[in-house]
Amino acid sequence: MSINLEQFFPAARPWVENLVNVWPTPYVKPNFAFWEVGHVLSLIALGGATILMNLRLIGVGLTQEPPSEIFRNLRVVQTAGVVGIVLTGVLIGMANAERLYDSAAFIVKMLGLIGGLILTYGVSRTTAAAEGRVSTAAKAWFVLGMAFWLAALGVFATGGLIAPGIWHVVTAAALLVLFVTRGRVRIVYGTVLAALVLAQELAPLIYHDRAGLDAIDHSFAVIIPAWIVGTALVQFFRAGQSEEGGPLTKIIGCATILVWLTSAAAGRWIAFA
Repeated sequence: MSINLEQFFPAARPWVENLVNVWPTPYVKPNFAFWEVGHVLSLIALGGATILMNLRLIGVGLTQEPPSEIFRNLRVVQTAGVVGIVLTGVLIGMANAERLYDSAAFIVKMLGLIGGLILTYGVSRTTAAAEGRVSTAAKAWFVLGMAFWLAALGVFATGGLIAPGIWHVVTAAALLVLFVTRGRVRIVYGTVLAALVLAQELAPLIYHDRAGLDAIDHSFAVIIPAWIVGTALVQFFRAGQSEEGGPLTKIIGCATILVWLTSAAAGRWIAFA
């Protein structure tokens, strides 16, 4: 199954095709590489600031500084990154509108972008400014942002040729959890995860039936993410509540990092499709 904008807005194709002639697209297209570099640099600025701030919410990274101090130091860089990716993204999108109109990955990118903006500005930043305490309003924004992110993951996982792209997000989540776990939990987590990945890679050498391999792949697509998420939740709830937040604060930190990675991974599939 492949989802794209044409399925929802079929009458919009003439308008989409004409975007290439709308100002400033005629000036953008000949200098496409320039705007693409600006898009990537903005993504790096946003990603770096977001990762540092949300790792602090999780309780790792720059722990010598309070979350509010990390937020104050990075908020300008983070906002500059958001403005940069939106501005360059709109211009790049106008120059390639017809291609994006048929792209399932574009749906993922937009859902991830909306979810990322909600989780960043409605939840993560306010939580960091409050030293990890999650307000009632932040909880409501968190539910909404998670709905957009889960919708993006759903399209990513079922979007025809882009379905393998979900493993970019799973890999990022696996590395994130490996970074935030400690002691024996990290050893057990890493060992089991390595065994699952090895078993998945060896399965085609053992089973040659296509239907059987598909069933095995689907099983690993459930088991591996479940192991990653389960380990993270156990670690967070075992740590309990502290002066800088509890399990929900840490979940917010992880989700905000991964939602932007989801959008970036979708952008990779747009670029190389």
